Order: sequence, then structure tokens, then C-alpha cells
Amino acid sequence: MKFFFWMAAVALGGSMALAQQAPEPQIVFSGRPRPSSTAKAAPQALTDAERLAVDIHAWDLDVRLEPDRQSIEAHARVTLRNAGSAPLAAIPLQLSSTLHFEDVGFNGKALPFTQTILASDADHTGALREAAITPPQPLAPGAEITLTLDYGGAIPVSAERVTDLGAPIGAAVASDWDRISPDFTGLRGFGDVVWYPVSSVPAALGDGDKLFVEIGRQKLMDQDATMALHVTDEFTGDPPNVALLNGRWVPLKQPSLMPTTAYPGVITCASPATRLGFEAPSLFLARRTETDAGNIRVLSTPADQPHVQDYLTAATSVAPLVQRWLGNKPHPRFTVLDLPEAADAPAETGNVLAIPLASEDPEKLAPLVAHGLAHAAFWSPRAWLNEGVANFIGTLWVESADGRTAALESLNAGRPALALAEPAVPGDGRGQDLLHAESSVYYRTKATYVLWMLRSLVGDDALQSALQAYNPAQDTAPETFERLVENASHKDLGWFFSNWVNHDDGLPDLSIAGVYFSPEAHFTQLVAIDIVNNGYAEAEVPVTVKGANTSDTVNVRVPAHGSVTHRVIFQEMPTEVIVNDGSIPEVQASEHVKTLKQVPSSTF
Repeated sequence: MKFFFWMAAVALGGSMALAQQAPEPQIVFSGRPRPSSTAKAAPQALTDAERLAVDIHAWDLDVRLEPDRQSIEAHARVTLRNAGSAPLAAIPLQLSSTLHFEDVGFNGKALPFTQTILASDADHTGALREAAITPPQPLAPGAEITLTLDYGGAIPVSAERVTDLGAPIGAAVASDWDRISPDFTGLRGFGDVVWYPVSSVPAALGDGDKLFVEIGRQKLMDQDATMALHVTDEFTGDPPNVALLNGRWVPLKQPSLMPTTAYPGVITCASPATRLGFEAPSLFLARRTETDAGNIRVLSTPADQPHVQDYLTAATSVAPLVQRWLGNKPHPRFTVLDLPEAADAPAETGNVLAIPLASEDPEKLAPLVAHGLAHAAFWSPRAWLNEGVANFIGTLWVESADGRTAALESLNAGRPALALAEPAVPGDGRGQDLLHAESSVYYRTKATYVLWMLRSLVGDDALQSALQAYNPAQDTAPETFERLVENASHKDLGWFFSNWVNHDDGLPDLSIAGVYFSPEAHFTQLVAIDIVNNGYAEAEVPVTVKGANTSDTVNVRVPAHGSVTHRVIFQEMPTEVIVNDGSIPEVQASEHVKTLKQVPSSTF
């Protein structure tokens, strides 16, 4: 069963005309000081080293939207640090290419800057507008500065980066649906549309996985950063009634102005400074019909209202499993936002799944809903826990509904990509430990395997206890979760976390070197199994001995680049030995089967 198709799929078919770019917006913020007119410096080239040195750890954004013109105007306070080894004589910051930097200031004084267009597929236009800002004095390594920025422009639908690769316009627009418009505003953030200031290394979709690595690097760098966001939205028809900021439901205030023939209406919402975790900042405003049931909220268009019940039914089915594993502490609802077009590609951010609602069997929706409910019930600033736990719960639902074999098949669908990403030798290549993982093949696929292995090591009760005791506010050290699992299980798991979480030692490479057995007593066999691990990661592996009428499974710890002989007393003649059942990811196949001839041997 493939239930994570929605996470990577690009919707095909469907059509939507590309919106025309609006004229330059003329919205002016009032009631706040602005820097004096900025003197423009001579253009200067920026390097990737300078871009990598900029570490933003706080955004405070005051955003005004004018959907009729597809425009945004923003006043921002951005606090950043020089994380590089050399002083920064120019500070690089970037926005979507359809936006413009208007003023930059420090302590109420204008700073000189230049801005140019930089090719990068981190934005749906395929380009970024980059400002080179001259600070009062070069920013020393480790020093920080808070800049004020005014910027604005239009954000229409743009699919240039996808059509440039030859994709049909319908498929391209279904993938890149971000825009500001009267009926729907959806801005997913870096990797889709850069509507807030960032500093990134240019990356192209056609250049291997460079873009996805850069998206992961940005999320990892920003996981401890905070963002405060105040949004003012102008409207001419009915006001929006749904606001989702940075993956969280936010209440809209009553309109402060209602529209007239001469002026638009005004409505606001806000989110206080909140730790982002491993999420790109996002902003959604829409008008939808809200249906709540337990821990799920479905926001639907009138046309899709008949499909809402399918999601509610699925949530009712999976809620007991999610509660059993993650507890019943108060937490936000899982929110499903109906996207405007039936072909729009789904997207996930925080507790929100944006997806076109369609008539679907609740049983098929259940793994997807389990994943979302888990995200709402369990949050961590660490990507491997935040994404891994949600994926883990999804596979547990598959196990409960269709059996362990189906769950392991789902889990192993991602093993080839993981094996390809892992270096053949630790330190050789671009392997990533889970604490600092930037690629989804690590913080989703490998993390899910790690949780399955922990379940086997400590048992359901201990892992459930650790997950329920987890508090993201107390996760201030790499070993926080390890200690929770050790306290719940009364086991020393240092070897496991060292091999699988804190370091990237690659994957095991297991094989059955030999199986030997001889009679110990009437109908009783002593079976010896030689297991070899040619990989660099130590693992505790399930080993099963089968006979005609019975089977026996135990976990056997196999050292990296080593071997072990496991002996078991079996109550009948063994017919088959299985090492690994797919729950341990390996360099090659994750299951090894040895069929035994019914001729005993005296060799051990």
C-alpha cells in the first residue's frame, strides 16, 4: 500500500490560465516610521560563501495584502547573524523576483543597497530578487544585526520554473499554485514562493537534488528561528473566514471596515513570535465552509462539501490508534484545506494538509489522515521526530488495517532511495545524521525505520510512554528523546542512537553465512545461525526459525563489520531461517531467507 503518494506527487492534468502580473502596488503603511530615502550603492557581486553566512533567527512581519491586484506590501524586522568566518561587507537578502526591496534601515537610518535578479528555482518564477545591503560597518563573524525592510510587489500564479523543463502548462500550474487572489491566497514559502526575506544559494530543478538539499538546509537552519506575523487583508466581496499562518489555524478578527463602492474592506489576523521548527513559513487566506469533528477540521469549498464526510469517517477510524500512541493531551486540530482546483498538488505544512477534496473511500484516506492527526498531536522542532513520528503512525495504521506485511512493504518502498543516498563508507559522500538531516530520505524514510527498530527493541508500551512524555519545549539537547526511551524501557540505548541517530554510519549489509542443526533430544533441534554484517551500522535484527508447525523469532544484535552465531533450541525439524523481515533498512534487500534440507549436520 502506497499511502505517501501525495507527499511527492505533482498533480497531472487540469488547467488554469496564468494570471497576469498586476501593476506595481501603491499600498502605503501608516502609523510606523520608515527609513529616509535610501542612497543606492554601486552594484556588487555576492558570493555563495556570503549567502551561506547569513543566519536569520527572527522575523517580525507586518503584511498587507491587496488580492484584487494580487499584491503584497510588507514591513519587516529581520534579525540575523554572521555565521561565517569572514566579516560581511555586504549582507545578501532575497525575495521572489516579482517583489522589490523598497527601503532598508538600521536604527532608524537608511542603509544603501542594490538589487539584482538571481536565477534560482527556490521560487516559482525561477528567479529571486537579491539585495546587497551595506551595513554601517562590516558585520563581524558571530555578530548580529536587526534590519528593517520594506518590500512589495505582485504574486500571481507562475509556473515558469516547471514549464522551462518541458512540463505541460496544466501540470505546471497544478504544481505551482501559489498566488494572491480574491478567492484564495496561498503562499507556501521557500521552495515554492519566497514571500519573506531569506539568504540562499541559487539552485536549479534540473541540477540533481541541489534544490531539495537547499530547501532542507534552509529548514534546518531556521528550525530554532521565530516568526511573528501580522496580516491585513483588503477585500471587496465577502471577507475571508479562514486564516492559516505558518501551519497553524489563526482566528480572524471582525472586519474593521466593510467594503464600499469607493474603498475595500479590511480584516486582520496575527500570530505571535513562534518557533518555526522544520517548516517553511506559510500564509493561507480563503473563504471556506468549516466542519469540525473531534480532532479534525475540514475547510471545504461549496462544490466539495459532499466529500467532507469521507475525511471525518477516516478520522473516526484512526483516532483511537493515534491516541493510544501519542496520548490525549490537548493539541490543535488537524486541518484539511480544500485547494481551489481539482488537479492542484497536495502540500503539507505544520498541522495543515492542503489538498483538493474528492470522493474517496475512507479506508484509503485513513493512512493520510493518521499522518495528519499525528502531526497535530505530536510536534518537534527536530525534523526526524516531527516527520518520522507522523510517518510511523501512518505505517502503524497500515499494519492494523492490512497486517504487518503490508506495513513493511509500505516502509520498504523508500529503502532503495535511502540506500542510494547513504555513503558506502562513513564520512565518504553526503550522508546525514538524523540530528542534522536536510534531505527527506533521512528525516522521513530513515527516521521511520528508526522508530520501527526502537519499537522492536523496547516494545510498544515503552515507546508509547516515551512519545507521550515528549515535550518539545524541553528538547534542548540531542539526547532528550534517547533519555525518554531509556527511562521508559530501562535499557541502555546509547549504541543504537550512536549508530542510527547521532551519526550516519550508513546501513547494515547482512547475510546468512550458514545454518547448522543436529538432534539434542527427541524432536528437538539445536539450530546455529551464522550472521554476517558487512556494513558499517550495528543493528539488532529479527531472526526467525520456522518448522512445519511452529516458528520462533528473536532479536540478534550484529556488530558492524562483524559476525555473530546465534543458537536456538527448536522443537521440531527446522525448514527455514529468515534474517531481517524488512524492518531494518539494508544496503541491498532487507530480508534473507535460507531454506533447509532435512539432513542434520554435526558441524557448528
